[in-house]
Amino acid sequence: MDLHRAKQIFSSSAEIEVKFNGASVWIDELHEDGKMATVHLRGPLEERTQVSIADLEEA
Repeated sequence: MDLHRAKQIFSSSAEIEVKFNGASVWIDELHEDGKMATVHLRGPLEERTQVSIADLEEA
């Protein structure tokens, strides 16, 4: 995914599915470097992790 699309999804009020390594995730934060994002799995687990925006895929 590119930074522009990640920003659109992050600021959207619509529920747009994003995947990281095949798992559905929520984007919690886009980092100022424009390369990393903090995400967490959709569902009951709230564990957050930092990932490369390039590794995110729109489902």
